[in-house]
Amino acid sequence: TDPHANVTKIGAVGYCMSGPFVFAAASQFADRIQCAASIYGANLMTKRDDSPHLSANKIKGEMYFACAEIDHYAPKETIDALDAHLKTCNINYRIEWYPGAEHGFAFPDRGEIYHKPSAERHWSRLFDLFQRNLRDGD
Repeated sequence: TDPHANVTKIGAVGYCMSGPFVFAAASQFADRIQCAASIYGANLMTKRDDSPHLSANKIKGEMYFACAEIDHYAPKETIDALDAHLKTCNINYRIEWYPGAEHGFAFPDRGEIYHKPSAERHWSRLFDLFQRNLRDGD
């Protein structure tokens, strides 16, 4: 009922283990999801039959991947392979590295893992993504 809401434009965001969920949802609901962000997503590209990268070519919306420099759940080799794969899919995406950040950097309650500069940057990127893809011209 919010006059600013548009039910035909959906944005999604996932952190850690929900990162691959929004990645997969963006392909499975490509006509509805205008954009999705995976923040230090784990298991974005696996050898399993249901790996989300396998259906990435169906994505119509914009994808954003925020990757922590120090992340044993999503090591650089995996993200580099994901990048190479996505280049073959003809989709609108961006992979961005967060230098000095560890997996879980976004939330202050994470103690020493919290990385304020990266946390602030990821919020900025997320809000920009939503602004570009979800707002109607006003």
